[in-house]
Amino acid sequence: MNEVQEIIRREIRQSISVKEKILQDESMLAALEQMALAIINAIKSGGKILICGNGGSAADALHFASELVGRFRNDRIPIPAIALNADAAAMTSISNDYGFRYIYSRQIEALMCDKDILIAISTSGNSDNIAEAINSAHEKGGKVFLLTGGTGGKAIEKADLAFAVPSDITSHIQEAHECVYHIICGIVEDANFTQT
Repeated sequence: MNEVQEIIRREIRQSISVKEKILQDESMLAALEQMALAIINAIKSGGKILICGNGGSAADALHFASELVGRFRNDRIPIPAIALNADAAAMTSISNDYGFRYIYSRQIEALMCDKDILIAISTSGNSDNIAEAINSAHEKGGKVFLLTGGTGGKAIEKADLAFAVPSDITSHIQEAHECVYHIICGIVEDANFTQT
């Protein structure tokens, strides 16, 4: 076996190991179930889902929102979800006028109501703009779910529900996050959101 193939095998094994740890942790599975059911209840009550993150987690926010608004596996009514990092004009104007740490909190102040859920995605849980987003969501009376990794950083104590991937390797945390939000999308999509 050559060196490159060994790197490939090692990375795949590490990724599988992280998901195996999640599979064996009943508290993590329970948190995932609670998140999915709360999202269903929020949507059925007229709420919406706001999602945010930085870097790869921003891409995950876009992916997650698109699966809800569009479709995941089945045709059904669109589910109201907004990736807060999708609006480049809002992000750059807020960053310019108020500072980068407020790019999400300012949008949350404008868009969120008490029926809504904020899903904050942060592999470290230590991003200042995520902390401000969580604070603003609570001020608006909404719920906050955190997808994070490792110890969850400073954000984990502020979230109503947190899912901390048991890894300190960013790439493997992100891989697990994609698995998690795909599971949520499937559960939400199956919750009688039929095509009109």
